[in-house]
Amino acid sequence: MFENLTHRLTGAFRSLTGKSKITEDNIKDALREVRMALLEADVALPVVRSFIASVKERAMGVKVGDALDPSQQFFLIVKEELTKLMGETCEELNLRVQPPAIVLMAGLQGAGKTTTVAKLAKHLKDKHKKKIMVVSCDVYRPAAIKQLETLAKEVGVDIFPSNAGQKPADIAKDAVEAARKGFYDVLLVDTAGRLHVDEEMMEEIKLLHSTLNPVETLFVVDAMTGQDAANTASAFNDALPLTGVILTKTDGDARGGAALSVRQITGKPIKFMGVSEKIDGLSPFYPDRVATRIIGMGDVFSLIDDLQNNVNQEETKKLAKKLHHGKSFDFNDYLEILKQMKNMGGVANILDKLPGLSMLPEEARNQVNDDKFKRVEAIILSMTPKERANPDILKSSRKRRIAAGAGVTIQLVNQTLNEFEQQQKVMKLMSSKGGMRKIMSAVGRLGGMMPFGK
Repeated sequence: MFENLTHRLTGAFRSLTGKSKITEDNIKDALREVRMALLEADVALPVVRSFIASVKERAMGVKVGDALDPSQQFFLIVKEELTKLMGETCEELNLRVQPPAIVLMAGLQGAGKTTTVAKLAKHLKDKHKKKIMVVSCDVYRPAAIKQLETLAKEVGVDIFPSNAGQKPADIAKDAVEAARKGFYDVLLVDTAGRLHVDEEMMEEIKLLHSTLNPVETLFVVDAMTGQDAANTASAFNDALPLTGVILTKTDGDARGGAALSVRQITGKPIKFMGVSEKIDGLSPFYPDRVATRIIGMGDVFSLIDDLQNNVNQEETKKLAKKLHHGKSFDFNDYLEILKQMKNMGGVANILDKLPGLSMLPEEARNQVNDDKFKRVEAIILSMTPKERANPDILKSSRKRRIAAGAGVTIQLVNQTLNEFEQQQKVMKLMSSKGGMRKIMSAVGRLGGMMPFGK
């Protein structure tokens, strides 16, 4: 997310490098770059105008002699204004009510609403230890009811049964009563979507809202629709007292226009964003972290969260212990590392969160791709258990068999083996005394740590 915007903003910051102070003349080019960056990101025009005016006013007020040079000062101003634009702080769900806390989910068809209900259920169950019930009031799509049943089972929460022959308001009333009797903390209510905003849809969801009187009314919207996402959210906000927005499919959105438009147009906070298709791919929305990513400085805090939530600590300890006792790093260990990286959303997701790496040239970024990891995984899985544990026995005939099994050329098998040997050296260095210091001093020579290239 935000790749294009980050690239353009980097050019704006460079335009002020070497200047002794910010003047109306030299900031003109920088602001033009920022404006073009936002428009290309599909940010709503009124939001762009307001943002540029705020940045210009603050930049022209910078005093000569401040500790930072003009490019650094401009950089910080843009970051702070981006944070302000998206809401400044992470706003959590308000669940401090007499149980069950009712959360109504609204949105257009195709935005990922039903999946988001399940993701939110998992988040509240795992992170906040809440007892969750979900219910579908989408009586127009039996497949949606079945989908929610399947997802509820997957995430380990209960679902209140419903069917296409019922009225949504009746389903809602019965679900609330069942949630009370069952002592559930939260009731998540999925609603019907449409391909566009229409009067019938709005009347139905208004009736549901008055029936349920939910503590949270969340609008679920596809981030890839750009400024249209903000406009649709605004239409729903006119009909319903929305309390927040959930952006879905942000992992497929290279522009970021929705994230930068929704708050200002609706006045409602973005509370969560869908960061992957996985059932745990829902994250609280932190405006300051997102702003830091937009300007190319990564998101270390979210990366730490990923490490804590997705990395198997026991497997990591086992590998460290194995290396400490002088045993070699083998393909079983390599396969485990690939699995852990996949759990963290893949190498592209990791790079986006590392400071500075999101600003790598596009050619360099394209060389670090998840397709390569999939090929490497296929090659390892085509090895026998004996070959994975003893890479030294991999000679020509074995390599040909592995290449055929993985559906790749023998050249790619050889490339994988060469990269693996580099990783073995790195792991051996890490396990030695003062290993991390040695690695840092040799970092320029360790391109083999990850499978680069196509």
